[in-house]
Amino acid sequence: MEWISSLLFALALGAGVVLFARKVRTLRRNIQLGKPIDRSDRPGERWALMARVAMGQSKMGARPLAAFFHFLIYAGFVLINIEVLEIVIDGLFGTHRVFARPLGAFYPVVIGFFEILAVGVLAACVVFLIRRNGGRIERFRQPELQGWPNRDAHLILYIEIVLMSALLLMNAAEAHLVDATHAVGAPPYVVSRWLMPLFAGWETGVLHFVERGLWWFHILGILAFLNYLPYSKHFHIVLAFPNVWFSKLEPKGQLDSMPEVEAEVRKMLDPNANPYATDDSGAAPARFGAKDAPDLHRVQLLNAYACTECGRCSSVCPANQTGKKLSPRKIMMDVRDRIEEIGRLTDEGHATPTEAGTPLLDGRISREELWACTSCNACVEACPVNIDPLSIIVDMRRYLVMEESAAPQELNGMMGNIENNGAPWPFNQADRLQWAEQG
Repeated sequence: MEWISSLLFALALGAGVVLFARKVRTLRRNIQLGKPIDRSDRPGERWALMARVAMGQSKMGARPLAAFFHFLIYAGFVLINIEVLEIVIDGLFGTHRVFARPLGAFYPVVIGFFEILAVGVLAACVVFLIRRNGGRIERFRQPELQGWPNRDAHLILYIEIVLMSALLLMNAAEAHLVDATHAVGAPPYVVSRWLMPLFAGWETGVLHFVERGLWWFHILGILAFLNYLPYSKHFHIVLAFPNVWFSKLEPKGQLDSMPEVEAEVRKMLDPNANPYATDDSGAAPARFGAKDAPDLHRVQLLNAYACTECGRCSSVCPANQTGKKLSPRKIMMDVRDRIEEIGRLTDEGHATPTEAGTPLLDGRISREELWACTSCNACVEACPVNIDPLSIIVDMRRYLVMEESAAPQELNGMMGNIENNGAPWPFNQADRLQWAEQG
């Protein structure tokens, strides 16, 4: 029967990995629908930034309580996977606790540490459920979190509670089984031994069935969780690392230049350039700014997929805090939902997927939201994984100004003054100092 169990396990493992890989390929394809961008410069700084922000969670400290419990869940996710590796090997080769012999006396210490960590994860999940539902935290009650985003946040906490509980109950059943059969060699469980009374009086056969059932439930639950992640905001567990690595390293207040405009300016400044030269390549003219998700560059789309929906960006946004419609978190969620929609339409064979569905501008994101932004970069500074909502807002504003001439009246007046007078004020250069002379 062992080979049948190993075969079934191999099939389940293979199916879980293949389905996960297919979804990851789809996400990668969606991100590549954006414009290419080169962020491979200064690799040393990028690796250091990723180690500090993504792995070290250095930007989480602004909220110490949340940071502590988030670290418990993060550490649990990373370290308990070592035990998952042991389960995978046991499942494939029919062994039982294959790491016990090579680790020797250190193995009980490792298992005890994992159990304590599992309790920490359970506690953190309970605290987060209480904070989300009982605490008066405004960023959890904004409109963009209604519906699926709110259910997703709860579902992931419930899943982690169930998986950690299954792990501890499995160990408790095994410990009770060892006691019942007077076997030797079982690790001294630090936490689950306190759960052993739950199985008091159970027959040996039933205990073995329960222990194996919990073992299968735990590993199949992990495989299901793995395939749920790409559909959830919690895929930031994986994407936080590349997202931080591709962060903008220039000062936050420095806006990126537009290559199309920069090329035209260089031609104007080049005395040898032909001002009457035309582009005979037949290529469509480049769009200024961004009207829809594919007009954004790939790092911006990666930002959208890496968004944790924590709302720290919106909680520090001055426009949002003063009652304006803008929410940086909603901007990122809208971009992610739109590029997902375009990818889905592409898979369905739609001839013009970017012309179908709900567009980004005037469909998902209103002009009122875009012009409410003060460009202060508070959202960028607050994001724990270095997401840049401002760059998307600026690119969409550029489209409105340069493609549609649809800037607000006050902004159009200012830009006209700069063009005519060399300054934002409606006075020519000769009259600028009159206010001082009159004083």
